[in-house]
Amino acid sequence: MRKIFVSPSILSADFARLEKECKSLEKSGADWIHCDVMDGKFVPNISFGLPVLKSIRKCVVIPLDVHLMIEEPIRYVKQFAEIGANIITFHIEAAQDVKATADLIRSCGKKVGLSVKPNTPVEDLLPYKGLFDMVLIMSVEPGFGGQKFIESSVDKIRKARELFPDALIEVDGGINADTAKFVTEAGADVIVAGNAVMQAHNRKDVIENLRKL
Repeated sequence: MRKIFVSPSILSADFARLEKECKSLEKSGADWIHCDVMDGKFVPNISFGLPVLKSIRKCVVIPLDVHLMIEEPIRYVKQFAEIGANIITFHIEAAQDVKATADLIRSCGKKVGLSVKPNTPVEDLLPYKGLFDMVLIMSVEPGFGGQKFIESSVDKIRKARELFPDALIEVDGGINADTAKFVTEAGADVIVAGNAVMQAHNRKDVIENLRKL
């Protein structure tokens, strides 16, 4: 049976009590913590950066799944690696030199993730096959949490599973108990859930249910 990882997004967390939120996720059985870094340029929102992730790293021991939604991510790869990111994912649409960026992440001893926006064909990743450990399929337009799942993402996940059988397939956007079933059946290994986990009364039950789906 394929292992399903659950990586709750802290974009939906209460930042006034971020330490407690992250420890709660770890205690509730989250496999990773998904950290969305936004620069207000590549996506129309600004979230948080290095100081926040450095603080999170002090609070938990589970892997930090860092999603860079920033222009020219190669500029900050070393800094994110140094503060404790375990997986560093960037967008092929945001990097002038995808190979150099992936190689730098790898040289820092970190796992490499490549992400595509909803309108970018997953086939655009083919030239970089072998450079990455994970494909992140965005099932909403990146930038804001709480959006509705784009149904055509299911076919995209299925295609990614076919093209990249040795990579993890991560899905982010509009994930809940209903959509998680569709994406895992299509081949997703890693589920990023924001509101579905962060707003739950019992996060442990939600995480366990998502993993079972």
